[in-house]
Amino acid sequence: MTPIWRYYPPIQRQNSDLLSKMGRNIRLGILLLFFMTCFSQFVSAVPINILFLNEERNEMGREAFNVALEFTKKKLGPDIEIGKVIRAEGNSTDARTFLESMCSVYNDSIAEGSPPHIVMDMTMSGVASETAKSFTAALALPTISTSFGQEGDLRQWRSLNEDEKKYLIQIMPPADIIPEIVRSIVIYQNITNAGILFDDTIVMDHKYKSLLQNIPTRHMIVKVDMGNTEGQLKRLRERDIFNYFILGRIDTIKAVLDGAEENGFFDRQFAWHGITMESNSITCKCYNATVFYVKPTPNPQYTERFKALTDQFGLSKTPEISNAFYFDVALRTIIATKKLIDDNGEGYRKEYVTCNDYDENTPITRSLNLADAFTSVSEPYSYGPINIESNGKSMMEFEMEMETVTILENTALKKEHVANWKAGLMNALDVKDGKTMNQHSAVTVYRIVTVVQKPFVMYDGVDEKNRTKFKGYCINLIDEIRNITKFDYEIYEAPDKKFGNMDEMGKWNGMINELILKNADIALGSLSVMAERENVVDFTVPYYDLVGITILMKKPKAATSLFKFLTVLENDVWLCILAAYFFTSFLMWVFDRWSPYSYQNNREKYKDDEEKREFNLKECLWFCMTSLTPQGGGEAPKNLSGRLVAATWWLFGFIIIASYTANLAAFLTVSRLDTPVESLDDLAKQYKIQYAPLNNSAAQTYFKRMADIETRFYEIWKDMSLNDSLSDVERAKLAVWDYPVSDKYTKIWQAMKEAGFPESLDDAVDKVLKSKSSSEGFAYIGDATDIRYLVLTSCDLQMVGEEFSRKPYAIATQQGSPLKDQFNNAILQLLNKRKLEKLKEQWWNQNPEKKKNCEKQDDQTDGISIQNIGGVFIVIFVGIGLACITLAFEYWWYRFKKSPQVVDAGNVVVQPRQIPTAGGGKMDQGLTMQGFRSRNPTFPEHNFRRHAAPLTGVANPW
Repeated sequence: MTPIWRYYPPIQRQNSDLLSKMGRNIRLGILLLFFMTCFSQFVSAVPINILFLNEERNEMGREAFNVALEFTKKKLGPDIEIGKVIRAEGNSTDARTFLESMCSVYNDSIAEGSPPHIVMDMTMSGVASETAKSFTAALALPTISTSFGQEGDLRQWRSLNEDEKKYLIQIMPPADIIPEIVRSIVIYQNITNAGILFDDTIVMDHKYKSLLQNIPTRHMIVKVDMGNTEGQLKRLRERDIFNYFILGRIDTIKAVLDGAEENGFFDRQFAWHGITMESNSITCKCYNATVFYVKPTPNPQYTERFKALTDQFGLSKTPEISNAFYFDVALRTIIATKKLIDDNGEGYRKEYVTCNDYDENTPITRSLNLADAFTSVSEPYSYGPINIESNGKSMMEFEMEMETVTILENTALKKEHVANWKAGLMNALDVKDGKTMNQHSAVTVYRIVTVVQKPFVMYDGVDEKNRTKFKGYCINLIDEIRNITKFDYEIYEAPDKKFGNMDEMGKWNGMINELILKNADIALGSLSVMAERENVVDFTVPYYDLVGITILMKKPKAATSLFKFLTVLENDVWLCILAAYFFTSFLMWVFDRWSPYSYQNNREKYKDDEEKREFNLKECLWFCMTSLTPQGGGEAPKNLSGRLVAATWWLFGFIIIASYTANLAAFLTVSRLDTPVESLDDLAKQYKIQYAPLNNSAAQTYFKRMADIETRFYEIWKDMSLNDSLSDVERAKLAVWDYPVSDKYTKIWQAMKEAGFPESLDDAVDKVLKSKSSSEGFAYIGDATDIRYLVLTSCDLQMVGEEFSRKPYAIATQQGSPLKDQFNNAILQLLNKRKLEKLKEQWWNQNPEKKKNCEKQDDQTDGISIQNIGGVFIVIFVGIGLACITLAFEYWWYRFKKSPQVVDAGNVVVQPRQIPTAGGGKMDQGLTMQGFRSRNPTFPEHNFRRHAAPLTGVANPW
């Protein structure tokens, strides 16, 4: 038993005086000794009874509490006596059993006359923690709790009055403070996405909403799946998570990093943060990785004490910071309780109510200031000071250091200290090396979904990681925006390769569905702005002109022929003309041969005429041919009968030439005017050409809705017309013979369903190209961009008619995304700089796939093509060729078959022969031809010369 003077100094001095006088007055001494003995029994040290509440998983708290009890007995035993330690332990699921356990031991302690002076609550969170808080608050038991939770998280302690706040105290453990560094890192690096993984050493139940509250960071908090970290990381990556925070033991961090290495997640776009309470170095099976490693920094001021506790009392559990925290809280709670007992005496132990006697209508009150008593304890700390504020704000002071660790081939080779962090709820990072931090931070990467539509988005092979690459107008556009807003992106094609339409159930597909599911941040492509789409996603300002729906058809090709000019007249007509030509030529030769007035039969009469033309058969053929030409046939026959034949031929030729010219012009004009379809109305009026849009396309939706609207209008009009409640006057106003609303789109929609909807653009183009002609086959109705590009890159297709249902193109983002405003500013800047016009020029007018040598389609302003008139040139070449052959034949005939004989011209005697004279008579026999000259005087020595007897009376010219 502790002597009373140890606690009461005045009584100590009085006892010394009495002993000095004991010899003089023994009776007084005996009475005084009796008094002192009785008083000492009354004021001796009161043993401290403790109710220890814990849960199964907090083994470290249990061991640290036991070490604190042992330390008190060995180091503080003369001053503090530990009485009865009552223990109750629960789990995270069974609140009833835990409550019954607490009530049982509590009621027993009251029955034994040793109720607890203090409750040491080391439950962590959840059911066990809330059960313990409810128990202590209801029975007004002074409690020190180390449960997890910030202000308001302890639901049973939310509505404490001022007196209760003084003896119901919560101190957050380091494991509850350390996750707050994630918030500080996210704010400093402006991180937009985060994956937070934790193990069982960290309690995150209350952090899901509060950790990154009021910060525009899309994040997921999940417990580490130690058996499948690789698959877990893949699922997070599919949600576009690039910044990862791993909170827990070193082994947990290593397992997650190993999974990241298996997935290849150490690219520039990823950032990894390992946050632990342990002090060991980090390792992983990584080939080349850089990790931000965060761990506590021991305070040198308390290192020696913690080492002594470890050596002497076995305080050796790891992590050290948690072990030291639980020990310090337990020890200081015991010392603070001793102070309360000393200050309040007997009043501290009154008003204990058993669980069975508890009445919620009669609350128990206490006036104890446990918070001040805890703060006034002067016992040295083991790791760091513990500050007591209000519940949810009390914690231990400590610091953490942040360093970059470069791991090459499973070995940590390089470490760089980049920042410090003082533990707290709203404390910012103390950055030491911002450049290094930024260098290893994840680049902002947005996930972009797209649909291929030339020239906006086109395939461009694969990259080194076998991922599909894209090019086109939109790819250049997003690159320009990236240069302004500074981000990176990953692009993929929509799984169903659709832009996004809503079905009858209100469900979306395509790119719009990817945004709704948050699989993508941006939808990029030739995406039309539609009211129904704006209900589920956000659109930027338009980046392209209004684009509508139009018609694609096969380009008409007129039949071409080099001898098309011959097809103006039928073959029978040509044969008749040819027969007339030969018959007229023959008849003219006959008339000229037998007419006594012709030139050949009356030479003397016409000897003074300038033109003397003998119409033999050859001349007649030539005359009739040339008479059909503008230059005419030349000198007409001299005889009247011949002239009548020529005049008849001229009249015949004039009619034939005039008819041929008129028919040729009409023939060519009609072939160019053959354009049966020029608009949607023309398509609807004919039946030879089938037409339809793509299945499940925006164009199909447009026509279907237009047909539905017409049907609804018809039903409304019919109901109005057949309404019996109308008066005669009102009914007369509706009495019309014609239906007032057109059923144009109803008929078009019916025709489209009969034609069938192509499943892809390639199928539609193939059907168009297989059309027999532009007036029979298939016409595709679709997006004007698709059709314009198909016409640009194909010589066999044409766009028909004007665009209708025009809408602008824009970029889509998730609803409420801040990207919308950023992209709006960037697009407006590009518009002001005329960058969008340059992109349009590049991908339309300068497109490398543009067909430059297409045959020009005939129209009214074009002339006759060479394909149709080229035959006349062939005629020229054939004529020239025949002339050349004839010339060669003439030369050969004259030189080799009709070579002249070389004779003495002076002795040529004309043989007896009748030769017609100019006067129509005959030459006399034996007439000598004076002055005759050889036709080849310059070749007297050629091999073909014949020698003959000299002619009498003819001089030799040589």
